[in-house]
Amino acid sequence: MPRHHRDRHPAHGPRPAARQLAGRHRPRRHPRHPVVFNKLSIDPADRRPTRLDLARWIVSRDNPLTARVLANRLWSLFYGAGLARKVDDFGAQGEWPTHPELLDFLALELHDHAWDVKRLIRLMVTSATYRQSSVPTAAQLEKDPSNLYLSRQNRYRIDAEFVRDTALSVSGLLANHPGGKPAFPYQPAGYWTFLNFPPREWQNDKGETLYRRGLYTHWQRTFLHPSLLAFDAPSREEAVCERTRSNVPQQALVLLNDPTYVEAARAFAARILTSPATTTADRLAFAFQQTLSRSPTAEEAQLLSNLLEQHHAQYESDPEAAKKLISLGDSPAPTTLNPTDLAAWTSVTRTLLNLHETITRN
Repeated sequence: MPRHHRDRHPAHGPRPAARQLAGRHRPRRHPRHPVVFNKLSIDPADRRPTRLDLARWIVSRDNPLTARVLANRLWSLFYGAGLARKVDDFGAQGEWPTHPELLDFLALELHDHAWDVKRLIRLMVTSATYRQSSVPTAAQLEKDPSNLYLSRQNRYRIDAEFVRDTALSVSGLLANHPGGKPAFPYQPAGYWTFLNFPPREWQNDKGETLYRRGLYTHWQRTFLHPSLLAFDAPSREEAVCERTRSNVPQQALVLLNDPTYVEAARAFAARILTSPATTTADRLAFAFQQTLSRSPTAEEAQLLSNLLEQHHAQYESDPEAAKKLISLGDSPAPTTLNPTDLAAWTSVTRTLLNLHETITRN
């Protein structure tokens, strides 16, 4: 039999002996850090560097990149944009920081205080820059239209999870206990129809679990929860460092019609009707303080008073429609309140929860 036939197993390739002989000619390779890092400044002289040495170098003063990236991402969370606008690219194709000295200062604050993230956040949010108004003056718009130089605070829509959390918090329904299993809030029936292998069906939670923070909502890749999808939550099919923010009509439809927000509006209406306020003006003032942390203008108060009267007359002539509206959701409507009054005020609170100002961080 030819030699190459004797050394090769018919099903598994070369015989073990042949593999061992082939391996003798390969040079030995020793673990080390990537060559691109050159010689680490903390390389020990008496032994081969380990992964721990590499980890220490990554967070050392000799490698400021790690601290700068973290400081820039923290800044973008609280100011709407990083000092270097591309938070996911600190390389040659990224953008030069608008305030490089400030970025260096924040990076050194992190390194010199044992990477205390809470301390750095406190430093950011108590600064005069953070406490500026987001309402621009004419001069600021002319000189710094994109707010590159931080002449004012940035204004942007809050993230998808916070939109739902805000509505639940204002309504009094939010279950704010941390941790636990994933939550399954309301989702349209049949939304998972095309999700096979194996076929699955969404079952809405019951009781307090329905009203947990959006952070705990069950996440199904490619079939993201519709409410989160409408407000630009990522699908998690790919890692993202920064979310996009859109302003589309579907978002208003979600806030008006999604059972989560309709139920939250009804619970908020019940809060208003059971508050110490007794007049329409006082109740509107209470509602605005709870939702927007301010008082309504005269024009806003008049518009909502007219809306309240219009819907009160509508539900008074159609009690079944009123009962249908206030019965939506898992939480029971208070039996001590007049259904017509509760339904009419639900129309008002649905409007408040749908305001651009309610879901925008000012």
